[in-house]
Amino acid sequence: MRTALPLLAIAASLLFAPVAVALNEFGIEGMGVVSTKANEGRASISADGQHIVFASDRSAGVGGWDLWQATLREGRWQDPQPLAFNSAGDDVDPYFSRDGRWLLFASDRNGGLTLYRVAIGSGGRFGMPETWRDPADAAPERAPALSADGLHLLFSRQRGKGHGWDLFAAPVVDGRRGAAIALEGLNTAADESDGDWLGRDGAVVFTRAIGDTAQVWRSGCAWTGEAVQPVVLSFNTADGHTATPVVDNAKPGELMLVSRSARAPRAGGTDVYRMMTPRVEPVAGCGPTVGAASAGVR
Repeated sequence: MRTALPLLAIAASLLFAPVAVALNEFGIEGMGVVSTKANEGRASISADGQHIVFASDRSAGVGGWDLWQATLREGRWQDPQPLAFNSAGDDVDPYFSRDGRWLLFASDRNGGLTLYRVAIGSGGRFGMPETWRDPADAAPERAPALSADGLHLLFSRQRGKGHGWDLFAAPVVDGRRGAAIALEGLNTAADESDGDWLGRDGAVVFTRAIGDTAQVWRSGCAWTGEAVQPVVLSFNTADGHTATPVVDNAKPGELMLVSRSARAPRAGGTDVYRMMTPRVEPVAGCGPTVGAASAGVR
C-alpha cells in the first residue's frame, strides 16, 4: 500500500496533479480536467494507464451527455477531448476491457439505452460503434463491464414499465453475448446498476439507488449475492449520492467512482474520485449456474 498522506495535503497536490499519487481515504481525479464544474459520470482507465474516458454533460459536447478522453502526460491528465463517435443523444457509462481491445458504453442514439462496443486499434484509435445487445430482448440496457478473462458481461437492464434497473450477467463466447440471467442475489426493489468485477473470483462492486440517492455496495459473489454490504467510505452513505465504481485497469488496487456527497475536495457537480479497491474475501465455488454457463449464444 502506498504511504498515506493527510487528506488536505492530497487535496492541495491534486490542484496541480490531477492523477492521485497517494491516497488516505480518497482523492479527486483530474481537478479541472476530468472533474470540472459540470457533472461527470462513470470513468474508466485504459489497460496501459495512458487514457481515461469519462461521461460528462459539459457544454462543449454534441449531446446532453458525451464521452470524453484525457491523456496522461507528465503524470497528469491533460487535453480532454470529446470522442468522435458521440451522438446527439446521451452517450454514457464507458468501460475499457481489461485486455485493452474494447471500449464499451451505453447510448440512446437510436431510442432507448443500448449497449455498444468500439474496437481499439493501434495507437489507441477507436473504430466505429457497433450495437452489442441481445436480439431477443429489447429492454433498455446500460453500465457494461467485462470480467478479467472476457467471458462474462455484467450490465444493468430495465425490466419493463414500472420496474427499475437490475443487474444481469451474460456469458461471452467468441465475442458474442449469450443469454443473460438476473443476479437475483443482488437485485432488490431499489435500482441496481453500474457494477464492476473485483478480481477473478466473481466478487463485484455495484450501485444501489433509490430516487436521487445512491450508494456503492460490494458482494463476495455476484451469482449468489453473498456478503452484500456497503463499501466503507466516509461519503458513501445511504442518504448521499455516490455511484459507478470501476476498477482502474492499470492499478487494480484502486478504483474510480463518482459522487456529489464528498465535502472536499470538490470541483463542481458530480465529480470523479479515486479510492482503494475494497478487499473482498473470495467465496468458494462462486460461479454462474450450470444453466447460465451452457446458455445458447446470441
